[in-house]
Amino acid sequence: MTDYQIRKAINGGELIRLKRGWIAAPDAEEALKYAARNALTITCVSQATRLGLWVREPDPRHFAVPRPGREVRAEGNRVHYCRAVEARPKFALEDTVANVLATVAHCQPKEEAIAVWDSALNKRLVVRGYLESLPLSKRAQQVLAGTSQFADSGLETYFRVRMRWLRVPIRTQTWLIGKRVDFLMGERLVVQIDGSTHVGPQRDADNAHDAALASAGYTVLRFGYTQIIHEWPAVQEAVMRAINAGCHNRR
Repeated sequence: MTDYQIRKAINGGELIRLKRGWIAAPDAEEALKYAARNALTITCVSQATRLGLWVREPDPRHFAVPRPGREVRAEGNRVHYCRAVEARPKFALEDTVANVLATVAHCQPKEEAIAVWDSALNKRLVVRGYLESLPLSKRAQQVLAGTSQFADSGLETYFRVRMRWLRVPIRTQTWLIGKRVDFLMGERLVVQIDGSTHVGPQRDADNAHDAALASAGYTVLRFGYTQIIHEWPAVQEAVMRAINAGCHNRR
């Protein structure tokens, strides 16, 4: 657009001027407009959500300060000053995937951070080898060490992370009787984690597979969102009862 066209669009209400060098449509995303006005970059769980990654509960908006030494008023937002692990393009309003993950590692509880990293690996937005090549902090390295590219949801991440203390082999996304199961504990204990897709035909297919597994001598435990997020002690108790009964061992 020419300068004349831009001025005409602004005068006609088709565009708004955010600051020198920045214009936007009136209905543009508020986070993008705020970032442009304040020379910030959307990062952490805010950008993770925009990328379609697993985030348990949206936080206040998270922004990175791309230029060291600047002080920015939070105004109800969360502002991050941590060092970027890869260079941000000049004037970028959205952070890179690697920088998002590195920021999440420092901002979120470890379990939540691993879930976001798992999601990025599962969606193939980044590969593990590249992350290993970056100058990650010790905290981010610990998060990376706990990740898996096979978690289809944060619920699976939570289960895997929370049950690591058991001295029972846990395999993820294992093929049994024609379909993948979320977790195989030992040789015979199957744990399935249900997300929002466990309805209608999908639920019927899952129930049929559960029946086939049971007929083949497997014990199947199935848990949903509410149980994993809000009733974890009951979930852990159910798993422990099955293990104490020897359900994970080949009969």
